[in-house]
Order: sequence, then C-alpha cells, then structure tokens
Amino acid sequence: MRMAERDGLAWESSNQEAGRKAALSGALGSMLEFYDFFIYTQAAALVFPTVFFPADNRTLAIAASLGTYGVGYVARPVGAFVLGAIGDRAGRRFTLILTMSLMSVSTFILGLLPGYAQIGAAAPILLVACRLVQGFAVAGEISGSSTLIIEQTPVGIRGRRASVILQGTQFGQIIAALIFIPLSAVLSTRDFQAWGWRLPFLLSAVLAAAGFTARLATIESKPKDSKDIATIREVFRTTPGTVARVFLMALMNIIPVTTTVFGATLATQESYGVGWSARDYLWIPVLGNVAAVAVIPFAANLSDRFGRRPLMIWGSLTSGLLSFAYLWAVTTGSTWLALAVSLIMWGSLFQGYNAVFPSYFPELFPASTRVTGTAIGQNIGTAASSLMAMVFVALCPPGTSSTAIVLVVGSLTLAITAVSAAAAWLSPETFRMRPSDFGDPHASAIPEEEYRTIRDENLRSASKARRMRKNAPPNHTRMQRKPQ
Repeated sequence: MRMAERDGLAWESSNQEAGRKAALSGALGSMLEFYDFFIYTQAAALVFPTVFFPADNRTLAIAASLGTYGVGYVARPVGAFVLGAIGDRAGRRFTLILTMSLMSVSTFILGLLPGYAQIGAAAPILLVACRLVQGFAVAGEISGSSTLIIEQTPVGIRGRRASVILQGTQFGQIIAALIFIPLSAVLSTRDFQAWGWRLPFLLSAVLAAAGFTARLATIESKPKDSKDIATIREVFRTTPGTVARVFLMALMNIIPVTTTVFGATLATQESYGVGWSARDYLWIPVLGNVAAVAVIPFAANLSDRFGRRPLMIWGSLTSGLLSFAYLWAVTTGSTWLALAVSLIMWGSLFQGYNAVFPSYFPELFPASTRVTGTAIGQNIGTAASSLMAMVFVALCPPGTSSTAIVLVVGSLTLAITAVSAAAAWLSPETFRMRPSDFGDPHASAIPEEEYRTIRDENLRSASKARRMRKNAPPNHTRMQRKPQ
C-alpha cells in the first residue's frame, strides 16, 4: 500500500509547515504562560507571606500565601469548561490566542500591586483576583496546544512532537526560577521584598511578543467535518469514564507540588527550622527543569516506540517512591543531597508521565470534544493535587518533627501517584491508533509491523523536511504557503 493511500497516517507535504508552526507555537506559548504561572509559585513561597499578608501570624501567612497559589488551580476547572468548549466550537487557534492574552495582562498587573502595608486587606484580595485570571487562562493552554499539534502530525511521531509543549513548560519554569536568583543575590532582603520581586512579573510583557508572533502564525487544525455540538454535555454523556481517568492521571501533578511548593516552604521558611536561603533552594527547580528539558524528548520517543501507558505507569510509581528520599534530604539541610534526589525523582522519572500526557490525553477523545475532554480532566486533576500543598502544611505545620513530615507527606504523595498509575493501567493504548479512530473504544490499532514501517517513513520525511528548511533561502518557507 502506498503511503499516500493510508488513512491520514502519512506525512502529507501540505501539513508539514502547519505541524511545524503548531509545535513552535506550543513550545513558545507554553513557555510564556507557564513562566507567568510559575513566577507566582516562587513568589508565593519566598515573598508573598511577607508582602501581602499580616506579619503577626507567620504560620497563617504561609498557609494563606500557598492558598492563593492554589486558587489559580481552583480557577483552572472553570477555565477548562469555558476554554475547552470554545476550542472545540470556535477553533483551537482562537482559543490559544485568547489564553495568552488573558495570561499576559493578569501577570503584568500582578507586578504593579501594592502590598498589605499600603492597602491592607485589599492587597490579598487583588492578589487572588489576578491569580484567578491566571488560572482561568492557563487551563486552555496544554489542551489546546496539544490538540493543535497531534491533529497536524502523522502517526509514529505524535508523542515526540506534542512533547515540545512540556519542554516549553519546563523551560518557562527554568526562567521563572533563574530570574529570582540574581535578584535575591544582588538585592538586600528589604529591597527584594519591597520591589525586586516585581521585575519578573513586569518582564512578561516583553516575552509575550515572541509568543504572540508564533501563535498568530499557526493554522487551524479543527476538522471541517467535526460536529458542532454542546461539547460539555456531550463529553460527559459519551466519555465520562475517559474524563475520570484523565482526572486521576493528572493527579501526578503532586510530584512538582511536593518538590517545589511544599519543598520550598519546608526548606526556606524560618518557622520550619531547616534554614536554607532562597538563593540555595532555587537551584533545585532550575536544575530539575534543565534535566526535564533533556529527558522529555527521550521519554516521548519511547512512548512512540513502546506505548504511552508503560511510560505513564513507570513514571508515576517510581517518582512517588522517591518522594520519601527527597523530603528526608531537605530536612537534613543538605542542599547537594536534596538536589541529587530531585534530579532523579522530578527531573527524570516524573518525565515518564510529564512527557507523554500531552499526546496521550487528546488521543483518548474524538475530535468534536477533544479539547473539552482533555482540558476538564487534566485541569481538575491538576487543581486537586495542587491544593495538597495546603493540606501538607495543615498536617505538618512548623514544629512538626522531620520524621513525621517525611512519613506523612511522602505517604500521601506515593498514594496519589499509585492512583494515577492505576488510571493509566485501566486506559486504552493509543500510540498505534489511526487519527480517525481516536476516542473510539472499539477501534483496532494499526498492526505492529505496519506501524513501525509507517513510523520509520514519517521519521525520514520529518528529517528531510528539517534539512530542506535549513538549506532553504530565508523567505522560502514563508512563501511556500499562504496564510489561511
């Protein structure tokens, strides 16, 4: 059978540029949006308890600050319902431009907010309002970008191509953490808490320019024959079990919550007595994300060769087990030990999940409800796990013994990752599915030998396309295709 005759499995030359633009938009867009989202994470642990909350009760201030971090995740389910439905009805591209606009504006405003000392209780209220908009906006990013990519990428390389979204996400977190390191090193504590922390939020306006340029160049991927239906009602009517399993798999967000949210609080807040400086701790998210950027394409390639489920299950269970070692390392005060464990647990093993879900989740749904189903399940699961930072503080407040912290927080983390692994085990495999069969529980996978032949041919075509772009005149690619 000729490649061109296969049911949408071959690399069609007409889609090469569209797929490349979708991947570039996904990488840059997710980098920008998650930079915006995670500079808040760093500030919530390092600065906000002092700046936006009363100073007379440090435990309450810490819990409240982490609570505003969690508010962003609470808003994500709302954004998932709204933006997911827009993505399935108005189009993937329109939704992604909308999410970036909302995120950029709310982040810039955050950098201008006065603190508790200036406006009292209005300060945390405005902080929460901006965080709500951030959470609402980011809910449409991964589901929209991953759908745009897999709908314009052939069989055999969908996992690798969609994983660029998470490379962008991790790179955004690298910048979010790195940008605080020179500020906390150069500025005095007083200046850092007075105005230095604002600079990363204001910088987002500059980064947004690159993101909008890439996003505006994308081409809509929504199938023309996709049914125009009430997507929220339809996704719960036809695929409630799939949404539930995606939700449970998305609870794997507990690993970064344990590592970089509760872990940052445990290490740097004086009331816990561990005594790390903010400058020392910030190397954990920086180097952990550097490792993740390197590991993600490797893990995604494995999912294209051997399947999505094995990587998801392995990553869930092994990273959950290592959470005990990470928490113990933090409580010992050994920066190098904690860094080494975090590189294995979060930077490497966790990527078995993190690199794979951008392709796996949308492959589980039909085109008419793909963005909605992915957005709802993934964002509600992420929101639920993010709130565990407050649960950890409530169960293990300052003054709790190191042993209790390790056992309680570690056990909860492992239990949640085990649930995620079970959900992946119960889900269908999709890496050898035809695009037209996504979301069909009765569809048959492409035979293994045929799949490997198709994958090899598509890999060669992708490599040839890269060489042609590299050797083409500067404006050749742009002239090849008129904007649609």
